[in-house]
Amino acid sequence: MTDSPTEKPAETPTGTPAAKTGQALIQDYLKTLDGSPGVYRMLDAQGAVLYVGKARNLKARVSNYARGSGHSARIARMIRETCSMMFLTTRTETEALLLEQNLIKQLKPRYNVLLRDDKSFPNILVAKSHPFAQIKKHRGAKSEKGDYYGPFASAGAVNRTLNHLQRVFLLRSCTDATFSGRSRPCLLYQIKRCSAPCVGRIGLEDYKALVADAELFLRGKSTAIQVQLAREMSAASEAMEYERAAALRDRIKALTAVQSVQAINPRGVPEADVVALHLEGGQACVQVFFIRGNQSWGNRDFYPKLNGVESADEVMQAFLVQFYDGKVPPRMILLSHGIEDPDLMTEALSEKAGRKVTLGVPQRGEKAELVENALRNARESLARRMSESAAQARLLEALAEAFDLPEAPQRIEIYDNSHIQGTNAVGGMVVAGPEGWIKSQYRKFNIKGTEITPGDDFGMMKEVLTRRFSRLLKDDPDRQTDIWPDLLLIDGGAGQVSAVHEIMVEMGVEDIPMIGVAKGQDRDHGKEEFHRPGRRPFALRMNDPVLYFVQRLRDEAHRWAIGTHRAKRAKSVMANPLDEIAGVGAARKRALLAHFGSAKAVSRAGLADLMAVDGISEQLAQKIVDHFQKA
Repeated sequence: MTDSPTEKPAETPTGTPAAKTGQALIQDYLKTLDGSPGVYRMLDAQGAVLYVGKARNLKARVSNYARGSGHSARIARMIRETCSMMFLTTRTETEALLLEQNLIKQLKPRYNVLLRDDKSFPNILVAKSHPFAQIKKHRGAKSEKGDYYGPFASAGAVNRTLNHLQRVFLLRSCTDATFSGRSRPCLLYQIKRCSAPCVGRIGLEDYKALVADAELFLRGKSTAIQVQLAREMSAASEAMEYERAAALRDRIKALTAVQSVQAINPRGVPEADVVALHLEGGQACVQVFFIRGNQSWGNRDFYPKLNGVESADEVMQAFLVQFYDGKVPPRMILLSHGIEDPDLMTEALSEKAGRKVTLGVPQRGEKAELVENALRNARESLARRMSESAAQARLLEALAEAFDLPEAPQRIEIYDNSHIQGTNAVGGMVVAGPEGWIKSQYRKFNIKGTEITPGDDFGMMKEVLTRRFSRLLKDDPDRQTDIWPDLLLIDGGAGQVSAVHEIMVEMGVEDIPMIGVAKGQDRDHGKEEFHRPGRRPFALRMNDPVLYFVQRLRDEAHRWAIGTHRAKRAKSVMANPLDEIAGVGAARKRALLAHFGSAKAVSRAGLADLMAVDGISEQLAQKIVDHFQKA
């Protein structure tokens, strides 16, 4: 965007009675609008955003909502709920499109199509800050010096490609620090996955040639590399350099194996994203295949949140703008369905990429086959998801019946603690709903309470629940969003349930049902007892599906808490006293450890000894001495 958009504060238009809603309210807003491009927001009685839309002409677009007929059920319901509107004008429709999607991502309006999974995608980085380039997986901002190749659909797709590259091109994957500290070749050299430049087993120029070949491969030039390797093998054989010829033969075999396992290798499509949408039963699945260098770099499925009546072109357009927010689009995007504003979308994506981006719905040929393959995957993925959702819905209904809940829970939060005799204590929360685990909502809690006796599980659970619901009451005191749980599962018996219930009553949220899951007799699976505030404990029959479901919920919380505890414990084991001293960074810490041998020896060193270490000034040496004397 070149200019900041101009906002028209229009919560209550001049002369409009506050009681007006729906079409009457919108009709009054029309008097304040002109034909500028921009973005509009529709709000309900509580001020929550119902819908965000963009328009080439705000007056013309908003006037459509003032009509008394011709609306779908979804739009008609949205209009009835509208109690106020806000408007932002922009210079161009392209700016309006980008602003619309930024607001959708930020506000998550109820009536918009929402892309719920917007994680970044991994890339392969050929890092060139060192003379001997390193090849590695990279995710996030592209700030490191080198060449980036991607995106790949998943970390697994990157790892497979990296394994192939190591076998064929023998490039190093170790860090610069490991590289500089080696005196002997590592295991990767022994298994023919690295050329060992760290110990001089290959010269700089020969290594650069390997890097160049690897980058040709990543750009889709594998056939040319294979021909060149065959020539070199023949020449080595004729010169009776049989060991070199055998090594080249092994590289050719590895390259052939790579080509044989790649599922899709379109000859006529060097770079594209293939985006296919399947709609069924009010749900959608979008499959995205990444084609780079005439190779398939994996695929990912997405399930946008719908209201059930959106058209395919509306869903596809909303998905594209949200998907490429923060991602550089490729030169070509192949679609299974057309979109509402193809010219506008092309302009917006080209502006983001800084070069021409083309959109198309191919009808025949190789491109159409790619789209059909992606569409088949989308159809099959959605069928599997709907089947799993139906089974999950039945389990939730059975859970509600077994535990006398008013309705099937839509959000279950399960809590567990983990520690070893009170050390490195953590709490864990996992979340489940109609679509299974909601892993983006998992939370970790470092137990901070100094008054808690080590090993006091009741006190730990109290702290976790206090922090959790204090945050909920702060963020959403009126419970307008779906971040509030419908059911709490606590790993523990009557004591834990009593402790949690006490906290919930104090905070005024005692209306949320809770269940304690105790191991029961002999602590065996299948003999669990369930505890609820003010009720007698009970058990479910051994083969009850609800029992297995609750066990899975409890075990997932246990896994999450244990993993968090182990990570915290490992970090504390690896902690170094030198890390606590301001001014002692990684380089100075290495220099001190190399000079004295251990952190304990550093703690005993005198001022003059410390100053003898490269990079340690008198001032810093005094700071180190003072730090250990205080300790």
